[in-house]
Amino acid sequence: MLDARYPFLRHAFLSAAESSGSVCAETGWTPRHLTLRHAGELRAAMPLYEKNHSWGEFVFDWAWARAYEQAGLSYYPKLVSAVPFTPAQSSRLLLRDPQDREAAGLLLAAALQLAEDTHCSSLHIQFPRPDELADCEDATLKIRKDCQFHWHNQAYADFDEFLATFSSRKRKKVRQDRRRVRDAGLSFRHLRGSDLDSATWRQVYQLISITFMRRGSMPYFTLEFFESISRAMPDNLLVVAAERGGAMVAAAVFFVSPDTLYGRYWGSDAHYDALHFETCYYQGIEYCIANGQQCFEPGTQGEHKVARGFTPVPTWSAHWLQQPGFFGAIGDYLAEETRHVDRYMQAVDEHSPYRE
Repeated sequence: MLDARYPFLRHAFLSAAESSGSVCAETGWTPRHLTLRHAGELRAAMPLYEKNHSWGEFVFDWAWARAYEQAGLSYYPKLVSAVPFTPAQSSRLLLRDPQDREAAGLLLAAALQLAEDTHCSSLHIQFPRPDELADCEDATLKIRKDCQFHWHNQAYADFDEFLATFSSRKRKKVRQDRRRVRDAGLSFRHLRGSDLDSATWRQVYQLISITFMRRGSMPYFTLEFFESISRAMPDNLLVVAAERGGAMVAAAVFFVSPDTLYGRYWGSDAHYDALHFETCYYQGIEYCIANGQQCFEPGTQGEHKVARGFTPVPTWSAHWLQQPGFFGAIGDYLAEETRHVDRYMQAVDEHSPYRE
């Protein structure tokens, strides 16, 4: 049932999120996980949370919540199948037998029944795999399309070979970015989970917290969470540390699977020209090339990623609302939104840095 492609679905990850206090009723994420058993044996499972807000999801439904409020209805609580604070595609219908579509349907039926039994307004399946969408549609959920920007490895020998696929102007811009970082006296270390002791994590977490606080918030995950997964799943962690004069001045936290690198958190103690691009993107691309990772998912949003070699790819979610009138209206809205996303992805592709 465990798919090694998705470190976020490992028990160590989800358990640390809860035991560290990052994911709990107090933070608005009450675990409601579903399991399906047959003859005492686990047949299927679904990560599921009851939520009283929409923070930390990256599939934005604030307008839906406002519409409910204006109609005198309660949008919260709602049920969400997702990995908290993690906008990365992975399985939501965890099946012992990947072909067991009956189990997939039973999970979704149970989630819908739970929504009704707990007086939740809705059920939302966020960032499922594309092959799970048909099961969601069969269960009457409506599909929502969005996009992210991912990098794909074309068996590049090194970063220079990758950069050679760019147009001359775009290639020059990337080299300027990297030169600014070198000229500032910055160097980099790649640290795996086993290299990260408590003192190093405190440094990394302080940098992440500084960047979060500049945006008016604190990190979703606690320091205890990062220390816990560093011990439990060291091979799935990578921290790129930027240093100057022997001191860590910036850091980016990545998760690693056999075929994909996931960029998750970034922090710095001050602004350094082009350092974010280098730490979060170029270092990640170099890591993928050196280690044979086929895909690099750096996170949500950010059209500035396109000029660095990331291309738009579709992402998905599935939704069910208990109020029939609103559910019908959402269906019309999602159809129009899908057309907008398609036009947007096509327009972004026209600005690709790659030579034709």
